[in-house]
Amino acid sequence: MAPTSPDPNPRITAVDFDSHRRHRRHSHESRPRLGDDDFDFMGQVAQEIVERDRRKMRREVVRVLSFICAVLSCLCAGSITSFSLYGARFLTDLHYTQFRVNAVSIVAELAMYLPVPLFGYLCDRYSPPPLSLLSSALFGAGYLLAAFTFKSGPPADATKPGHGWPFGVMVLAFIGIGAGTSCMYLSAVATCAKNFSTAKYRGFMLAVPIAAFGLSGMWESQIGAHLLYQRLPDGRKGEVDVFKYFVFLAGTLLGVGILGALGLRIVDEEELIEQGVETLERSGLLDESEFFRDSPDPTPRTYGTMGDGDESDSGSGTATPSDRDSEAEFDLSESQLLKRREQDHRLKKKKWWLLNHATHSFLTDRTMWLLAAGFFLLTGPGEAYINNLGTIIPTLTPKNYLDLTSPPAGHAATHVSIIALASTFARLFTGTLSDLFAPPSQPDNPPSTRVSFSRLVLLIPSAFLLLLSFLNLALPFLTAQHPSLFMLSSGLLGLGYGASFSLVPIIISVVWGAENFATNWGVVAMMPAGGAAVWSIVYSAAYSRASASGHDSGDVAEGECSGYACFGGWAWGCAASVAVAIVLWCFAWRLWRKRNVVV
Repeated sequence: MAPTSPDPNPRITAVDFDSHRRHRRHSHESRPRLGDDDFDFMGQVAQEIVERDRRKMRREVVRVLSFICAVLSCLCAGSITSFSLYGARFLTDLHYTQFRVNAVSIVAELAMYLPVPLFGYLCDRYSPPPLSLLSSALFGAGYLLAAFTFKSGPPADATKPGHGWPFGVMVLAFIGIGAGTSCMYLSAVATCAKNFSTAKYRGFMLAVPIAAFGLSGMWESQIGAHLLYQRLPDGRKGEVDVFKYFVFLAGTLLGVGILGALGLRIVDEEELIEQGVETLERSGLLDESEFFRDSPDPTPRTYGTMGDGDESDSGSGTATPSDRDSEAEFDLSESQLLKRREQDHRLKKKKWWLLNHATHSFLTDRTMWLLAAGFFLLTGPGEAYINNLGTIIPTLTPKNYLDLTSPPAGHAATHVSIIALASTFARLFTGTLSDLFAPPSQPDNPPSTRVSFSRLVLLIPSAFLLLLSFLNLALPFLTAQHPSLFMLSSGLLGLGYGASFSLVPIIISVVWGAENFATNWGVVAMMPAGGAAVWSIVYSAAYSRASASGHDSGDVAEGECSGYACFGGWAWGCAASVAVAIVLWCFAWRLWRKRNVVV
């Protein structure tokens, strides 16, 4: 039989499509086949992809859960803002003088703000959970000690002597409360700032826990006023039961602090450190550091090689979390384990060097001190207002006013709620606007048609609202003649005060980075302590002088005060302080624009 000629138009099949197939059509052994090794390789690749996605999902879940824990922590941490709810009871029940009542609030303010740089330093270097656990212990011990001190009655050296615990014990209790406040607040806010440092809406994600901090005083004071109250002999609802209120706060904050210690976690911190180092490398500052040139090897190295060992075969200076998770699935040799430990050690050294360098740069920046000074001059009067509004309300009550259970200026709990709600709205509103209309992160980005403006455009008008609040109180023909206008002052103060506490930390994270946020914000956040102390002392002096004058004339009882003289001069001084803060922030804004710093 004659051989069959090849088909001139061969049909290509899915299995046999090679152009040279006619030479091996009948050779089964010559066909390409995927062996076991190939299938093992493809299966391993697929497994790696699935595992990578799982790790990414786990990180996102941890990020979200940490955010929820941070919001819950801040939602309880601001219990000190309800001081006005029970501050007047220190006068009536414990017979403290006005100076002693202000001394308690001032000590709490100092304990809340002065240690913040130290707490921020520890938070940046050792993570937030230990700080949250410390806040749990401080809050629990502080409020329990304050509860039993109040229950013991007036001390022996009070205006009406009793047999209660010494005044110093109450001061010690509020030192713990103030320090616990800063620990819980800072651990929560730092977690959000770092976990969302590169997110599109990082301003909003930072504003939410800060706004929750402002809400904490509102709901806690409402519980005290409407649930934990004393019942009057006629069966009506009286004032807050201070002992029960303090015990409630002790138990609540003890539990929340423990929850924060378990739930607050920073995700991808290694990447945050790497970004900070890369930024320094681009700026040229990295080349000036002896830390990155301490290797005995004279060969030039990149920032990833920091002195000991050779990493030419590792691909990078540090192992990311996903790299280490992947390596953990295999049986590592002793040399690989040693190399990984060395990489972790270098990462820790790099982190500490970067944070120390960032702290030095922050403290030597002139604009930081302008920002901090403005924050001092603005928040100090605001803190003094919040702490003393409970004693301002009686001064606005006319002498012939009969229904003392419903003063014309409103109840302290009502004012605390107004301030909290206004502050919460301002924090969320300005945080959202700062995300939607903030300028591009890099000044050399391509032009965009999107409307944008600096965050100072939001900060300075917010400070002006605070100025209007004190002018409403300072002008004698307004609040002094119409006590109901005192609520307007509280509303304006809540808006300006809340917005400043939202925008200033956002500006710090934008201008100086998030990797050292807790330390940087801690330095600025301690400024209100000095301002609050100064303006609380001024208020106490004016109140006492007016009280002595009224007692000499027979108008009021000893220790009490009534009328515009009790707060008028103090309000004018606070207004001037806020005006100076606005001027300082304008100077800082001008310097940032000259240096092309995006704010």
